[in-house]
Amino acid sequence: MKKIISTNKAPQPIGPYSQAVLVGKTLYTSGQIALNPETGELVIDTIQEETTQVMENLKSVLEAANMTFENVIKSSIFISDMNSFRAINSVYGNYFEQSTAPARETIEVANLPKFVNVEISVIAVK
Repeated sequence: MKKIISTNKAPQPIGPYSQAVLVGKTLYTSGQIALNPETGELVIDTIQEETTQVMENLKSVLEAANMTFENVIKSSIFISDMNSFRAINSVYGNYFEQSTAPARETIEVANLPKFVNVEISVIAVK
C-alpha cells in the first residue's frame, strides 16, 4: 500500500505529483529544486547555495517520512552544466558519510524546471 508523504517544510507540488511516496519501507522522493519553501523564491545566487537548498528540501521530505540521509540508497542528480559537477558534489557530499554513501548517477540535461541548475531525487529505505 502506498502512503503519500507531505511536509510544508519543502516546496509544495505544483502539478499532479507528491513530494514523496512510501511503499512498504521504501521512500521515493520527487525531484527537488532550490525553491525556498517559506518564500516560494528560487535560491540560485551560487551553485553551492542552490545545491544546499535542494539538499535541505530533500532533508525535510526525508524527515516527514521519519528518515534521514542515512536511509538513502540511491540518488539521481540532474544538472544543466557538467562543469558545475565539482561544486555540486562538494555540497552534496556534506550530507552523506563517505563509507555509506548511496549509489548515484549524475546526468547533464538541456533544461530543468524553472530553468534551475540542479535537481535531485532520492530513494530511501527504513
